[in-house]
Amino acid sequence: MGVRDLADYPWDAVVPFRERAAQHPQGLVDLSIGSPVDPTPDVIRRALAEATDAHAYPQNIGTPALREAIVDWYARRRGVSGLTVDNVLPTVGSKELVALLPTLLGLGAGDIVVLPRVAYPTYEVGARVAGATPVAEDDPAAWPEGTKLIWINSPGNPDGRTWTVNELAAAVRRARELGAVLASDECYAELGWDGQWATEPVPSVLDPRVTGGSRSNLLSVYSLSKQSNLAGYRAAFVAGCSRVIADLLTARKHLGLMMPAPVQQAMVTALGDEEHVAAQKELYRARRDLLRPALEAAGFRIDGSEAGLYLWATEDRDAWETMGRLADLGILAGPGPFYGADAGTHVRLALTAPLERVAEGARRLRGDDL
Repeated sequence: MGVRDLADYPWDAVVPFRERAAQHPQGLVDLSIGSPVDPTPDVIRRALAEATDAHAYPQNIGTPALREAIVDWYARRRGVSGLTVDNVLPTVGSKELVALLPTLLGLGAGDIVVLPRVAYPTYEVGARVAGATPVAEDDPAAWPEGTKLIWINSPGNPDGRTWTVNELAAAVRRARELGAVLASDECYAELGWDGQWATEPVPSVLDPRVTGGSRSNLLSVYSLSKQSNLAGYRAAFVAGCSRVIADLLTARKHLGLMMPAPVQQAMVTALGDEEHVAAQKELYRARRDLLRPALEAAGFRIDGSEAGLYLWATEDRDAWETMGRLADLGILAGPGPFYGADAGTHVRLALTAPLERVAEGARRLRGDDL
């Protein structure tokens, strides 16, 4: 396996549905991609502008100010105390880390990378690029011998599955039995909606209640793309086991993987400002409160989705048929089959379209224009 074994980029298959949806008289409602549409907060943009005298090469490890800001953010927002700057590392967005982690860890033929059964496709892509074997399995007890890296995603993309403290602790125990690195993609952790996540913060794999006092072989990955509308900045970071972080840093130095200095300064500001994060969450909440009941009125069932940026919806029929029904309403969704063999009857709808377009999509789903 390797780069040449990768399938064609799957979103090409959505083009006919986009063209079909775009023919609607009131235009396309694009809920397919989770790319932010809201403005980057002014406070962050000012910080970027003030740091544009960036004549020297930036540090792979990140500036001291950024590393300290990440440590402080974990303590303040995630309940993770005791980190030092040796436990954190900025990355050029989170997708490059997800895709490259098996390679940077030195995995290859014969090594197993575990990923969720319904999952962001890049976990599997990263395993295949490294020549490792991807195995989709949610039950820690079923994670196989020979596993070297385990990906969990909480809250999950696309389904919003969110791991409790007890579930995370069980995953950590099993990873330690296997001697595997456990990497938790926590990019949507600020977006809890239903059940216990309406009032409790989503826990991190680095939470002391999870780790049992040891961060060995544990990694937490986070991105500022969604909480701060910084997708175009490529602003993310990884935290956890200092030994693994040091190994990643060494590899990244050789590869020249470094974050631009102005972006590092903008991240410091973003991590220290909680007001814009709360405001952004309310924008997502308003869209969700419009879209969910409209989908249910149109005969959809929403599964999971208790946290995160998406609604995971099904009519209990083939997802491509659902894609066609939605396209006839001028609505574009993400097809479930992109996210695993268990997702053939679901579609993913993102909360990232402007409120006016979400309201228009909700109106069509309710049949108000019929």
